Amino acid sequence: MKLEAFNTAEAGEAGELLEACAPIASWRAGLLARRPYSSREEMLETAASLAGGWTDQEVDAALAHHPRIGERASGNSAEAQASRAEQGSLSEDEQARQEWLAANRDYEEKFGRIFLIRAKGRSSAQMLAALRERLENDDAAEARIRREQLAEIALLRLQDAVPA
Repeated sequence: MKLEAFNTAEAGEAGELLEACAPIASWRAGLLARRPYSSREEMLETAASLAGGWTDQEVDAALAHHPRIGERASGNSAEAQASRAEQGSLSEDEQARQEWLAANRDYEEKFGRIFLIRAKGRSSAQMLAALRERLENDDAAEARIRREQLAEIALLRLQDAVPA
């Protein structure tokens, strides 16, 4: 959807596009309320600024149905489709899948949440190394990184959804 179409779309239609980027109601509502945008850059800057205010509870709720790295997202929602595209064929490699099962278990035992990282542009090995490195974080640092990673994902999806 081009910016002009996003600016004039019904709230429901534009909201669905934003929901697929990040299922956080306050972010979606904030972006919709600030329409029309004079440029794509203004929209992306606004999206980034609003993402900076996400709470841990909002991030947790947004990730409640998010697949683990190495798992295939189910369903036909726009978010599930984006997740499958971002993770590529990672879940098809059995050795990588087993490594991810163990690494995800370690992470979840320590933090009580699923591991999140922007997959687009990263290899399985890079993401696995990041997970292992992040196991050294304390809860506060890890919560901050998860928010940042979700924001990166949301902004990349928004860039794809509203092309230049």
